[in-house]
Amino acid sequence: MKFNAVIGMLSLSATALVAAPVDYVKEIQPLLAQHCYQCHGATQPKHGLRLDTAAFAIKGGQSGAAIKPGNSSDSLLVQVISGTHKDITRMPYKKPPLSEAQVTLVRRWIDEGAKAPANEQPGSKVHWSFVVPKQAAAPAPGHPIDAFIRSRLAKEKLTPSPEADRVTLIRRLALDLLGLPPMPAEVDAFVNDKSPDAYEKVVDRLLASPHYGERWGRWWLDVARYADSNGYSIDAPRSIWRYRDWVIAALNRDLPFDQFTIEQIAGDMLPNATLEQRIATGFHRNTQINQEGGIDKEQFRIESVVDRVATTGYAWLGLTIACANCHDHKFDPISQKEYFGLYAMLNNQDEPDIPLTSPDETRRATEIESKVAGYIADLFKKDTAIVERELKWETGMTPEQRQAMPQLWREIFDVPPVQRTAAQKLVMVTSFVENAAENKTHQAAIK
Repeated sequence: MKFNAVIGMLSLSATALVAAPVDYVKEIQPLLAQHCYQCHGATQPKHGLRLDTAAFAIKGGQSGAAIKPGNSSDSLLVQVISGTHKDITRMPYKKPPLSEAQVTLVRRWIDEGAKAPANEQPGSKVHWSFVVPKQAAAPAPGHPIDAFIRSRLAKEKLTPSPEADRVTLIRRLALDLLGLPPMPAEVDAFVNDKSPDAYEKVVDRLLASPHYGERWGRWWLDVARYADSNGYSIDAPRSIWRYRDWVIAALNRDLPFDQFTIEQIAGDMLPNATLEQRIATGFHRNTQINQEGGIDKEQFRIESVVDRVATTGYAWLGLTIACANCHDHKFDPISQKEYFGLYAMLNNQDEPDIPLTSPDETRRATEIESKVAGYIADLFKKDTAIVERELKWETGMTPEQRQAMPQLWREIFDVPPVQRTAAQKLVMVTSFVENAAENKTHQAAIK
């Protein structure tokens, strides 16, 4: 399956080498928008002519159709932009004329049938990802990649480069698939392998390597903002290597892309979700985290949801849907209502900690926590002065030490001791005991 994926990517590249029809969305629509919409758009279409969609151009205005699909010479648009119309001056009016290459491009597009997306809307650019792709037929027998390349080379009157020697070939393969050069012994084995499927065997071996997932997982981890730190003023590093390992393993075991998607967005919601499927949801745990004291928790929870919506759009749709947070998207067909529909689906997320331990370790940890809880709960009876010692420890902390504490503790620091609830006092005593146990200078304080 991984080999098929590589072949698929190469096929896309090879298809691009063949002379393709003019792309209205990428080549014609931007040209018309830059030079024609000001006078022939939706607001003030001069002479009743609008050019903000291909359909309007074919319909025409007071002087008739601006475009005659299949016949550029008789098309009014071509005549006026090339300056050949007997009654109408060269367009655009009082502006530099279009270049010869631009006029030729418009001619080609019209002669090819003036094809444009059927769902084109005035004032909005139809994104390529919304246009249904059409599979191109291989121009000649044989492997489709070779066929597309040979066809374009013949058109350009070029000859193929000579075949790479085996040392160069295995080096290219290893660097591309693993990001690592081949070992000398691997090079020697490939050079001396005279079997007809020697190349295929090298490809299979490289794709089976665990380094394959490490090499290609980097691209996805960049999208998942794996290398980001927490952000804001306390820009602490984060540790989420188990998610990284999940991505690498998913690529190495050829996890289908639909399942790859589902587990990262909603792995915890699958029936009988496994620990690995819940780890996969670490994709959306990489938002910025504000650990400053006195923050509004709800504000930054919402900031995290906004980040998740935007990242979902980047990663899976290839779109800047974050723009629709404030208004309907200016370029893509995404309304603000649709944006908040996606926001609502991601607005039920939390950030729980998942214990990554074996069953025996989990059981042992539960027993220890139970004993500690019993000890802490009985502290106030056994040691009536512990609260005073905790306050002394607390007041002796530097601002930097306070900021290094968990957020819950920092919030209690801001509450005057006389106003703290019993639960808050218990939390602070617990933190005092834990820190004193770790710091030998405070050992005497808890005795």
